[in-house]
Amino acid sequence: MPPDAKPTWNEVLFFPLRLPPLCDAIELAILSGSKVLGTAMLHLSHISSAGAELEGGVPGFLPCFGPSFLPFYGPRRDAADVPSDTMVAYRGRVLLELSTHTGDSDGRQQDAIAPEDITRVQRLLPRRHRLGLCAVFYSATMLPPASEPLRFELSIGNHGDTGDTSCRPAASATPQGHPLFDGNRYCYMPWHDSKPVVAVTSSWEDAGQRWDGQNLMHSVGERLEGNVAMLRNAKPDALGDVGRKLLRELARDCRAALPVLQAQRPRTRLDVELRAARLQLLQLLASAAAAGPPRRAWAELLPEAEAWLGRVAALQAEPQAGVPDVLLWLRSGARCLACARIPAHRLACSALSPAACGRLCGRTHTLMLEVPGHLHAQLRVRLWLGRVAESQELPRYLEGALHVYAETYENQTKILGKWSRQALPARPSFSDVAGRVALPRERIRPPRGWCWDGPWAVEPPRRLLPEPEAGMDEVLEEVYENQSRRRGGEWGPAAVPSTDVAGAAVPPKEEVACPQGWHVTDDWRVEVTGAVDEAGERCPRVGVLGWGGGRGDNDNVGDAGWEYGHSPEAPDKAWEYASLWGGRFHLQRQAGDACRRRCWRRHMVPELPSSVAAIFLLEGTADAEEMPESKQMAATPKGRGHPQHPTPVILCTFERPSSFQLRCYLFQALELKPRGTKTTADPVAHVSFVHVSQSTRVLPGTLDPVWDQSLLFHRVQLHGDPRGLRDEPPAVVVEVFDQDGGGAGSFLGRSVCTPKVWLDVGHRKPPRLQRYPLQGPGGPAGELLAAFELLHEAEVRGGQQGVGWGLPDTPPWRQGTFGIPPGIRPVLRLMALEVLAWGLRGLRGRCLLPVRAPSLEVQCGGHVLRIPPITDLATNPNFPINAFLLTLHLPVEEEYVPPIRLRVLDTQGFGFRPHVGQACVQDLVRFRREPDGEEQLPQPRVPVSGSDPAAAWGRIAQMLPKVAAEKGAADQDEEEGDWWSKFYMAMGDKAKSHGRTHRDSLKVYGCELEAVPKFEGLQDFCQTFPLYQPGGQQGDDPMPVGEFKGLFCLYPLPEDPGVPPPPRRFQELPPSQPQQCLVRVYVVRAFDLSPRDRNGMCDPYVRVSLGAKTLGKRDHYVPNTVEPVFGRMFEVMGTVPLEKDLRVSLLDHDLLPPDQEIGSTTIDLENRLLSRFRAHCGLPRLYHMDGPGRWRDQLSPSRALEHLAHTRGLQAPEFSADGTAVIFGGSTFLLSHFESGPPTYRHPGAPRERLALHVLHAWNLVPEHLETRTLYNSAQPGLEQGKVQMWVDIFPASLGPPGPPVDITPRKPQSYELRCVVWNTRDVEPGDISAAGQRMSDIYVTGWLDGLEEQKQRTDVHYRALQGDGSFHWRFVFPFQYLAAEQRCVLPRKEHFWSLDETVLKVPPKLILQVWDNDKFSADDFLGILELELTRLPRPAQRPQDCTLKPRLSPWPWGKARGPPRFSLFRQKLARGWWPCVVHEGGTQRMAGKLELSLELLDEKEAEERPAGKGREEPNAYPPLQPPVRPDSSFLWLLAPMRALRYAVWRRHRCRITATAALLLLLLLLLNFIYSAPGYLAMKLVNPLRLFGAGSKH
Repeated sequence: MPPDAKPTWNEVLFFPLRLPPLCDAIELAILSGSKVLGTAMLHLSHISSAGAELEGGVPGFLPCFGPSFLPFYGPRRDAADVPSDTMVAYRGRVLLELSTHTGDSDGRQQDAIAPEDITRVQRLLPRRHRLGLCAVFYSATMLPPASEPLRFELSIGNHGDTGDTSCRPAASATPQGHPLFDGNRYCYMPWHDSKPVVAVTSSWEDAGQRWDGQNLMHSVGERLEGNVAMLRNAKPDALGDVGRKLLRELARDCRAALPVLQAQRPRTRLDVELRAARLQLLQLLASAAAAGPPRRAWAELLPEAEAWLGRVAALQAEPQAGVPDVLLWLRSGARCLACARIPAHRLACSALSPAACGRLCGRTHTLMLEVPGHLHAQLRVRLWLGRVAESQELPRYLEGALHVYAETYENQTKILGKWSRQALPARPSFSDVAGRVALPRERIRPPRGWCWDGPWAVEPPRRLLPEPEAGMDEVLEEVYENQSRRRGGEWGPAAVPSTDVAGAAVPPKEEVACPQGWHVTDDWRVEVTGAVDEAGERCPRVGVLGWGGGRGDNDNVGDAGWEYGHSPEAPDKAWEYASLWGGRFHLQRQAGDACRRRCWRRHMVPELPSSVAAIFLLEGTADAEEMPESKQMAATPKGRGHPQHPTPVILCTFERPSSFQLRCYLFQALELKPRGTKTTADPVAHVSFVHVSQSTRVLPGTLDPVWDQSLLFHRVQLHGDPRGLRDEPPAVVVEVFDQDGGGAGSFLGRSVCTPKVWLDVGHRKPPRLQRYPLQGPGGPAGELLAAFELLHEAEVRGGQQGVGWGLPDTPPWRQGTFGIPPGIRPVLRLMALEVLAWGLRGLRGRCLLPVRAPSLEVQCGGHVLRIPPITDLATNPNFPINAFLLTLHLPVEEEYVPPIRLRVLDTQGFGFRPHVGQACVQDLVRFRREPDGEEQLPQPRVPVSGSDPAAAWGRIAQMLPKVAAEKGAADQDEEEGDWWSKFYMAMGDKAKSHGRTHRDSLKVYGCELEAVPKFEGLQDFCQTFPLYQPGGQQGDDPMPVGEFKGLFCLYPLPEDPGVPPPPRRFQELPPSQPQQCLVRVYVVRAFDLSPRDRNGMCDPYVRVSLGAKTLGKRDHYVPNTVEPVFGRMFEVMGTVPLEKDLRVSLLDHDLLPPDQEIGSTTIDLENRLLSRFRAHCGLPRLYHMDGPGRWRDQLSPSRALEHLAHTRGLQAPEFSADGTAVIFGGSTFLLSHFESGPPTYRHPGAPRERLALHVLHAWNLVPEHLETRTLYNSAQPGLEQGKVQMWVDIFPASLGPPGPPVDITPRKPQSYELRCVVWNTRDVEPGDISAAGQRMSDIYVTGWLDGLEEQKQRTDVHYRALQGDGSFHWRFVFPFQYLAAEQRCVLPRKEHFWSLDETVLKVPPKLILQVWDNDKFSADDFLGILELELTRLPRPAQRPQDCTLKPRLSPWPWGKARGPPRFSLFRQKLARGWWPCVVHEGGTQRMAGKLELSLELLDEKEAEERPAGKGREEPNAYPPLQPPVRPDSSFLWLLAPMRALRYAVWRRHRCRITATAALLLLLLLLLNFIYSAPGYLAMKLVNPLRLFGAGSKH
């Protein structure tokens, strides 16, 4: 676009976007060529939502914005001499709309906006309203000394910017003037009781609705944040009250905000979404707060309230307001010195609700005007922003009365000894305060709508007077006359005869001069209203100004008052003088003055009453008096420009100021950061409060200065309502400087503090010292321990104000300064600080100079302890003397205890002692010990004896599980497990562990051994304190230059000198000479490693380094894994502490070196060797004399117990003759306390050693363990690269040879051979039908081991097998590798043909057999499968008819059905029988046949002794297999009809044939019976034999 102030683009840009985005900010920039005019930021988190802010409520929405204006900011146009990033100015607005659509992009990047869319956007824009911005400047302090006058300018957008000509002029700047020196360090603007006011009017789109919602959310969030902070810091007994207050106020705030949000009418989509989200959130919070306290405890409310606070903060942003921020500038001429930026919504006034008003609306607050790294001003101002039409409420927000004046300056020059305003060489006769030409006062006209209210009057030059002397009708000047008692008892003048109330020397009362413009109204008199006797002499008061004795040595001899002469009839007294025009004016006339001026003012009022505030009607100025242009040019001196009407001056006047006394109690600064390369500082604190400032004394050579000083600011005049000052007190700014070298000093840090205001001093409570953070040029610069209170001084009857009337007692006077009163000053107690200075480690010199003889300085509480230097750092880095005692007074309260400063200095040639490193030790409470605290000794667990039956039965019940476990363990295999069995048992994998390893346990820690809480970081003997370079860069993670090994012990001492002190702590110390040690590093495994190869794997191997020694070979790597099992042990000799850092690294093996480092971990061997937890070698659970768990320590358990007694300062243990009892630590331990009977494990030791081991375990020493250490990489600091499980054993050479190392070599698999003979099949489902209708199959069997599919084998084919009966006599031979301890087959294989290394796979040993139907012209048909897990082999059936899938029924009535009994083939070695084949259909299985198999398992040696071939190949043995007898040719009817009938008819219909035969036989028998029955019946009835016998007789 061509250069234009209002360009119009009407274009749309398309950008692809993926959600969720990787970045949050969208940056927009306005360019002019390659120059950036202004930028603006849109945050996606403010204009979109993922739906996570609310639970179950409003769903998320895509990014959207507008249509709305977006303000742009950039470097100020008139700030060319200032870097662009330090000045932010308004550069314009852009009308913008942003929308997001799902789907693929159509490829467009830019297009024109349709006319109908432009019309739509114009309709959606809110109406424009006139806004009024008002500011009342109460004070401007901490100003730099300036040769040019300063002024403050207020602007919103371009309105109010005096450098912008596009807007009408307004009263947007304060009258400029020179700041006055406050007498200490800073300057201030002398505004007195007439405070300058600026007013700016502007026109913007209506943003009130959006500001209301934003301010409501801020109001809810600010109150909730304060309550959450109170809840976080509340004591346990006060949690209920604070929690109820939080819920009550949260519910009230939410209910008050809901009606305002519900009444809003959103205009854009973002307005709709934000309104819905805010309503949903406030309703949710209101209901949650109304539900009452949490169910369990009030402590659970804190995380819930913090979550509420986060949700409220997420909805506080309002990006569519469109109104630019308010900018407040400090300007000197045309230069901009500093700026403060205030969001407009924080100043907005709302008529709907007080909560909808901005946080700073109508409130006096403190602003810091600064550029990065430098503070230019502290401004106390009251701001208001609202609609001009609603500005009638503005006076309600102001504390004083507003007055509008026209102002002009009359200038005169001294010519030939006379003052004249004619023909001034460099100044017009009348000008403004800056010297620009102005109309004479008689030609000045009021602006349109205004009229004069009174004549012109000379304004007294009070801006040149110090603040205490301005705005007063009477001032009392006091001088203290000091006397001292001489030897004869007479009083005489003191060394300093006259002082002020603070003790500073002042001239005698006769030499005190009256300032110009004032005159004396009374003579000196003795002040008798204070605590004096009849002669006006001070009465004794302990601790005040050092008075004592019968009479005070300070006499208050009088107060003199002057009355300022202010009269229109004496205008000659209101001149200001200067030597040259453009110089600085002063009141008192001097000999070299050649210029003078005086100020004329005339009051203005509106002509007609108005419904708006009058100050917003001043925009623009009145026209010049009508006269011909030629006369105007003639009346204007050449080169001066046209005379202009002056800009009206607005003042806010106050009737009477309130008098306050500020008391600053500065106790101490902590952790100051010195500037440059310095290691110490000479700190001094400068305290600034409104227009006054004071300084503490300078404390040389410390970074933790203890000033212990009170600064009193007497009679500080503050204007405004005292109740408003209580709510919004002026800020107290404390700046700490390093005064080394004199001058202004080097800035160290600044803290802005808020004093506690007491309007009624009678109800005052002494303040408590608090910690205030100090901010330095590079960030946090330490802390300030101080307290501040602002006391309202009451008035004395009669209209005079008394000094300290009604105020608390003055703080005690100590050594020329006021100390902190006892009620506020921390209570000190005599303490003993024992220092164990063990040595220095890893020191690096500066400037490539090696460290020769370093020494140590310990500073604490103002005391310095100097430790003798180390003479030869290369051979012995320990100090020659290790234990020291320092007696000092420290605060009783823990939060007030100062830190310990450590400084290491080297000794170089020619007496040069450079600083090598320093450290700050905080939180000394962790080193605090009570003097009567003794170490608690463990007590034996003695069994309780008694006749109580219940107790006896309870003991029996406890013993039963142990007896059962021991019996079950005795029934198991007696083979002793290896170390891996203990490891897997500790990891919970019982399948891989040995059955009896539960007795000898291993402790696996999921972290480093130093991170286990009960071992105190293995720094119980001495701790490691990193040393940092003095004056180095204060980064997030500075690099240490060395370490200090030592410890501190802090305990109170008796105040009575007659009471003996407690015994020293550091008495029994080990020898400090270096010692040779054998270090064994056991690296077991690693997991969760960061991959280094493209396949997501790595090839890790281990490298161990100690000092200059490095172990570990590249060839010993584990390929293609991120969870390698190493099982490697490394032995290395080292000298501790010269070689104390053991580094274990994991590297990725590459085809060509160098290899990449995966990660590393470092172990401090010295801490483990010196720790009293005996971390150099873990204690096993059982004592073995031989075997895998053999005792490996150098000392036997009994000797280790004696060594423990010596290091703990206890009496040596006393064992009984048989070793079953020992007296140790005042207790008697019996072996029966720990063992219920004789040991059942192998290779037990003597009772003496077993008992000593049990007693050692009772002391909570480090057990036999495995620690999990995190790996880190220096290329990716702070990111975990994986974990490694390992442990370290350290054996000092002075204790003798160590035991044998532990064998942790990974388990190796054994070679086995499985021989499977397929004998017969039965009832296999036939797959074909013959021509005769017979079901038949061509059966063959395949088999392989799971995971070894390449070893698949198959039998020959049994053709035309009727009814699924086949005969094979075929042998399968499967060699494999088996890991017996884990019951897994080990399968090494290459994943790809191009892979260089094999990957090891472990699977259960499983034999898979499948039955198939052979087809010649189609794929073979699957008939059934049999899977046999060799470790859980089901017992086979001996007959085919017994082989089923049905579970076995229990022989007992209450029993359940069980599956077939199982056994391990690795134990039984041989099995033969029938197993069922199954087919899986629809998630179920059915039996599809039976296989007769014989399984034989042989190890490698047995297989070589008894060879056998596959199938029926040679060697055909073990057992020899004969070819099966198969009816291959018997199916022909002509050759064997009976056999054909057998297979064709009998096999298929044998049941039916048998049943038919039985029925026929039964039928024949029935027919025979029917046929024979009548004859038999007749014979039975007739009986012919009997008849024949009777006939013969007769």
